[in-house]
Amino acid sequence: MAHHTHLLRLRAPRHAARTAGTLAALLVATGALAQETQTITVTGRTLAPGTFVGFGDQAAARTPLQALTLEPELLHDQGITQLSGLTRLDASIGDAYNAEGYWSMLSIRGYTLDNRFNYRRDGLPINAETAIALDNKERIEVLEGTSGIQAGTSAPGGLVNLVVKRPAGTLREVRLEWREPGSLLVAADLGETLGTQGEFGLRINLAAEHLDPMVRNTRGRRTLGALAVDWKPAPATLLQFEIEDSRQRQPSVVGYSMLGDRLPSAASLDPRHNLNDQPWRQDVILAGTTASLRWQQRLTPDWRLVVHAMRQRLRSDDRTAFAYGVYDPATYECAQWCDRFAPDGTFTYWQFVSDGERRRSDALQALLSGRLSTGAVSHALEAGVLRSTYRGRFNDLIFDIAGTGNIYGTLDTPPAPGYPDANTDRDERSTEWFVRDAMQFGARWQLWAGLRHVSLERRSIRTRPDADGSLGASAYTHDATVPWLALAVQLAPKTMLYGSWGRGLEADVAPSLGRYANAGESLALQSRQLELGLKHGDEALEASLTLFDIDRGVAADLGSCDGPATCRHVADGSARHRGVEATWQGRAGRWGWQTSAMWLDARRRGSAQAGIDGSRPTNVPAATLRLGGAYHPAAVSDLALQAAWLAESNRVVLPYDQSVRIPGWSRLDLDARWRTRWAGTALTWRVGVDNVFDRRAWKESPYQFGHVYLYPLAPRTWRASVAARI
Repeated sequence: MAHHTHLLRLRAPRHAARTAGTLAALLVATGALAQETQTITVTGRTLAPGTFVGFGDQAAARTPLQALTLEPELLHDQGITQLSGLTRLDASIGDAYNAEGYWSMLSIRGYTLDNRFNYRRDGLPINAETAIALDNKERIEVLEGTSGIQAGTSAPGGLVNLVVKRPAGTLREVRLEWREPGSLLVAADLGETLGTQGEFGLRINLAAEHLDPMVRNTRGRRTLGALAVDWKPAPATLLQFEIEDSRQRQPSVVGYSMLGDRLPSAASLDPRHNLNDQPWRQDVILAGTTASLRWQQRLTPDWRLVVHAMRQRLRSDDRTAFAYGVYDPATYECAQWCDRFAPDGTFTYWQFVSDGERRRSDALQALLSGRLSTGAVSHALEAGVLRSTYRGRFNDLIFDIAGTGNIYGTLDTPPAPGYPDANTDRDERSTEWFVRDAMQFGARWQLWAGLRHVSLERRSIRTRPDADGSLGASAYTHDATVPWLALAVQLAPKTMLYGSWGRGLEADVAPSLGRYANAGESLALQSRQLELGLKHGDEALEASLTLFDIDRGVAADLGSCDGPATCRHVADGSARHRGVEATWQGRAGRWGWQTSAMWLDARRRGSAQAGIDGSRPTNVPAATLRLGGAYHPAAVSDLALQAAWLAESNRVVLPYDQSVRIPGWSRLDLDARWRTRWAGTALTWRVGVDNVFDRRAWKESPYQFGHVYLYPLAPRTWRASVAARI
């Protein structure tokens, strides 16, 4: 129970007005420096080639995968500044314990993504157990489905890839953004081309934000500094370097819970109240530095070699006043309400402090790609090797009872005595060999095939001994090969029908604790996916209809687990998710639309636990809809009026009682974007309001760390921004 999900918060600048004045001066200066008119181009949402989709430079719309490409224009329109905001954009992406003040957690097709293994940066693996800044990201790519084609080990459902902004000529852009009640962001995006032949390129991104969200007493701050450099020493050679440093400091937000056997009404509780607001609570601090170096060499007109290295260093202090069950402070035992609050709204406060967390991830990949023909069959080939390592070093933590609190915030408790407890250090190494081939048979038929072999080694050891003197050290190695295959037929020049099959892999291990009879035993949990899809894509219209069937192996603790060797951590059946996804995006005259829907049948099967087999997983809606529209009135040039309707069906709250569910909910968001020019500067004005009708509902119901959590919809929130560009 080393981590809890809360968003970071930072102590803000002393005077937000001073920051606003500084940005206003920058905007005026930018306008004065403007010398020429520049056309702002809005690119398509899913037509861009995918960095990590594979198969050469084919657009995502022409590959047998479901993949989204989300660009800054769309994110700015909807006021999205963190990864958790992606749940607003596509029906397949859901919340998976997203709280203010912590790192984002997402689900795709009902499976929670693993923040350690399901995230990429320019195609290389990173650790997402931090606050990821989006200010220097060119786009976000989301791969939906079993991810074995791109990752040696990862949770099924999909991958998220962050593409860093690269130099792109002369650029001067400054952006000011305000969000109710007092958040204020200042960001600059600067680019330049240097050299007699334009062989050098620079891109600098800077951001500073005073965080003051709708939840009370959660003020914080964050900063970002990023540099990207491109150098082309020869026509066929490109060297690319980039580095970013980000920091965030902010109190986290604790979730509500069930009150005894009762599900509280969301309308009766204040969504702005923070249960973490105790006198001794501390900020969560998340900081990270990431740097990469990439060499691209054109060997022939058809073949290219890319060598790409990356290092990520994360530093965090994870702290919260954690509301968890009802426990006796003398015996640390729970009599009845262990995974929820008491019927009268009281609960036990636990002081959680894990300072000085350090995580380091390194990756090195060599990739050879090109095209060739064998008779009448043309091939787009990719082959390579990826070596990645992870090192996590932690100090002893504090997870100790402080006292009693209640959901109304009327009880202040003293801090806990602060008895230290053990944390766990981890080391991981993996080597992945992979090959992918996209084969074209004539004008209509295509066959894609991929194979990835992974050699994995993981070790862990506790930071202090248990009562029996053991450090709980464990180590295991595993080798596996995961295949992927797809067949497609071009029904029309812009329409494709495909079917695919693939496998994925997750590695697990029984903890090295005395209560486990199989302590240290490793588990290989496989997943497989079948998918059938119909895709159409051109510059005016994009649409898809997808049927998928994913079966994922699940591990669980079996036995009483109340004494030495009474518990076994073993494979316990699977979680099978079958569903239908539909997307429709296009424009007709002055109207535009963007719609996605998902119907999901998610069930556990083959479980040895009573009452689990056949059950629906917690926190997974059976139906999700995202409906967006835009209107461009003729009376006002370059004005777009936008609306988005978000709707989800009910979610199960308890894994062992399917009758307890939070009701479905819907909300309406409105936005407007207006482009104009002033003194040679292109200005983009945006204003929006989320949750227009101030709906009160439980947004999600994660069952995490053996406890029920309930997170409310954010109340009605206004936001506005202006960006100046020359």
